[in-house]
Amino acid sequence: MAKRKSKKKLVILATVIVLIVVIAVAFLSGRKDEVIKVTTAKVERRTIVQTVSAVGEIEPETKVKISSETSGEIIYLGVREGDTVRANQLLVRIKPDIFQTQLEQFKAAAEAAKVQIESARAEKVRAESEFRRISELYEKEFASKQEFELAKANYERAVAAYNASLSNYQQALAAYKQMQKSFERTEIYSPINGIVTSLSVEKGEKVVGTAQMAGTEIMQVADLSVMNAIVEVDENDIVNVKVGDTADIEVDAIPDEIFKGVVVETGHSAMTSKLGTQDEVKNFKVKIRILNPDRRLRPGMSCNAEIQTNKKENVLAIPLQAVTVRLEDFTPKSDVSSGEIEKSQEEKKTIKKTPPSVVFLNDKGKAKMVKVKTGISDKGYIEIIDGLKEGDEVISGSFMAVSKLLKDGSPIKVDTVKFGKKSK
Repeated sequence: MAKRKSKKKLVILATVIVLIVVIAVAFLSGRKDEVIKVTTAKVERRTIVQTVSAVGEIEPETKVKISSETSGEIIYLGVREGDTVRANQLLVRIKPDIFQTQLEQFKAAAEAAKVQIESARAEKVRAESEFRRISELYEKEFASKQEFELAKANYERAVAAYNASLSNYQQALAAYKQMQKSFERTEIYSPINGIVTSLSVEKGEKVVGTAQMAGTEIMQVADLSVMNAIVEVDENDIVNVKVGDTADIEVDAIPDEIFKGVVVETGHSAMTSKLGTQDEVKNFKVKIRILNPDRRLRPGMSCNAEIQTNKKENVLAIPLQAVTVRLEDFTPKSDVSSGEIEKSQEEKKTIKKTPPSVVFLNDKGKAKMVKVKTGISDKGYIEIIDGLKEGDEVISGSFMAVSKLLKDGSPIKVDTVKFGKKSK
């Protein structure tokens, strides 16, 4: 009795398994022949402009940081932030009291040293005359050797004293001139024509001169007649950017207006920064000269730049989303010769490094996969160098269909809805 029940259970279980297999096969067969809805586009000739996107800030070509070379209190501040200044215009005066006193002291020391020179010169002339007189008498034996040696020693001392007075005067004069320069540095003049873009001090404040440490930055003066966009370009894109490339620049503070520019400098050293993870981002600095400067542009404004790195006219092009890759569709089949298998294996190794680009054509209601060679691209279209001809109908959507679902020979139906809108 128990054996009969066990056999009955096995029969039921086997029946269930067979039903599951039949249903699965039927389902998969239905999926295999399922019609995929797609959108299409024609291969056409277009002008493709390849661009590199970058973000950065607006900066003047010439910007000067102004600091005092001497320490002291600001007793005159002749400008405010935003003022226009001329080259050699007086900007700041530092309280000169200490320098004035020291300058007078050094001047007095230099004058005293000069007087000492005259005194030493007179003594030298007198000692030289006496030494000459004694020498003549000594040769005629009218003066003793002791008198000769004494006159000689006096003359040599007078010469040494005169030379010392000359040296003292030169040192005193140099010290006076150095103090005079320090006194003159209490007045600070603008080195360029421009605008005061930053003012860090007020009248009455004390500043530290650059002779001690870094010194206090008093202000910045910039020439806003020549402006640049300083942007950072990703390391993968910098190889395409070169001096002379044109650019469209958008400034966040001036919407709906595009400024034209040209690349004048490209960085050769990477600027490395880290994201929240351990990954490093390496960018390169690029300077873009703005060709149509505007008075509304200010240093530090955020900007976005589209650098035009290449342009091709009248080339075959298709929508970017029509191009995809298919690794599994280029593996060797079982019915090929051994030589062809070896060749396919070599191609497979190459494919792993550089996956082939493919597109799908609408071939009488079926998808036909075609290898293509692509060129430059813009934000919407990509150049086709080889593999297609003008007028071919390529499948451009949906993304899931192009990137995953479509196979060579898949049945398709062209949808009348494109990008969310009915086609006219």
